[in-house]
Amino acid sequence: MKSFFQNFLSKKINKKEKYKEFIVPRINQIREIISTKKTISFLHYGHLGDIINSLPVIKHLSKNKNCHLYLQANKKIPAHVVSRDHPFGEVYLSENSINKMIPLLKKQSFLESVEIYKNQSIDIDLNFFRELPINFNIDSVRWYFHLTGVFANLSEKYLDVNNHEKFKDYIVIMRSLRRQNKNIDYSFLNSYKNIIFIGLEKEFQSLKSSINKLEFYDSKDFLELAEIIKNSKFFIGNLSFGYALAEALKVPRLLESAPSFPLVYPNGLKAYDFYFQSHFEELVKELNTC
Repeated sequence: MKSFFQNFLSKKINKKEKYKEFIVPRINQIREIISTKKTISFLHYGHLGDIINSLPVIKHLSKNKNCHLYLQANKKIPAHVVSRDHPFGEVYLSENSINKMIPLLKKQSFLESVEIYKNQSIDIDLNFFRELPINFNIDSVRWYFHLTGVFANLSEKYLDVNNHEKFKDYIVIMRSLRRQNKNIDYSFLNSYKNIIFIGLEKEFQSLKSSINKLEFYDSKDFLELAEIIKNSKFFIGNLSFGYALAEALKVPRLLESAPSFPLVYPNGLKAYDFYFQSHFEELVKELNTC
């Protein structure tokens, strides 16, 4: 059976009907849960960056609520939005990725518990943001603001980890093969020292052709990944899980923005997005001398 959203896309129901019969009751229900319950359970099935982007709302609510987060594996991506080049194929989030994510999330004091979803009782389905009648080119962290009516301070960090024992003052890069700005050239970084890549090996090999001295490190889980970013001199990445971590940790960071997909915006100090080569090189020079 098709959802209201799928029917909406196929024009079987109009926008006003969808809004009144499907969106408004759910939004009101979420507001009622937030206003009345002291313990709230949240569900998320990914993507990885989306999970991180939901944390400002949960952290804000944790000031006077007990917050529990459940992660669902292998939720199918609808056929009309599935991407062939996504690392998880036809699902939002693999079980392996959840196992790598849980150590990072369990480190966060504002989460009472983090578990794999196995039909536990859920108060707020964070995935409902996908159904909202909003422009998804707004800062993706803010999707959850409009879902819940909770507006957190995005200049504050919403992940807390220790520094990694290695790679202190390294330039850390995580650049996915998707959503790249094809006008950007990384080869000027050959004149810089101590540069480490922490993404997938095929992503590393792609960038290695431009940066000869680029090193590769394969993190054991996402907690270690975040610790390396936390310990960096600054972080460089495109719209990917790595940048979501850097944004959450509020380390000095550069976002390679793609003109066709402006979905993430830096918030806070020493945080910049760039579209043009000259700006990229100037910003790297500035952050490297800080």
